[in-house]
Amino acid sequence: MLLKGNAWRFGDDIDTDAIIPARYLNTSDPEELARHVMEDADKEFPDKVKVGDMIVAGKNFGCGSSREHAPIAIKAAGMQAVIAKSFARIFYRNSFNIGLPIFESEEASEKIKEGDTLEIDADSGIIKNISTGEQYAAKPIPPFMQELIAAGGLIEWTKKKIKGVAA
Repeated sequence: MLLKGNAWRFGDDIDTDAIIPARYLNTSDPEELARHVMEDADKEFPDKVKVGDMIVAGKNFGCGSSREHAPIAIKAAGMQAVIAKSFARIFYRNSFNIGLPIFESEEASEKIKEGDTLEIDADSGIIKNISTGEQYAAKPIPPFMQELIAAGGLIEWTKKKIKGVAA
């Protein structure tokens, strides 16, 4: 799986309230959540982000409450990946469960600037910064997790598996 897009920068300890503020948790509609993604970190972000963009952040991205709304909002806004120095464990799991690719890379987290064009090879874990010519290593996404992402998340993957068994 090859991903390509532009980077949006955020710092350390971006919690789930910054990703999708609690005042919007009365809906589970992905489109509605996307309209408010990251607005407490950058009020104009939902209007600026474009399909295919990526978030690059510091350590402990997705800390706080364990809401699935956070990775859903990111994915629904059209962002195709998140790169961070580290992720809160529940955000990490929720991201794969809903089909959002995430990559841990200390070097990429520190060196990528906002607006840089990135290319990520999920099989190898190589992140290329097209803007600077630099290359960074991340943990590759294991084949099973790539299956989850390709299917659209754990629920869709399970539905396909059940259909395959029943057919």
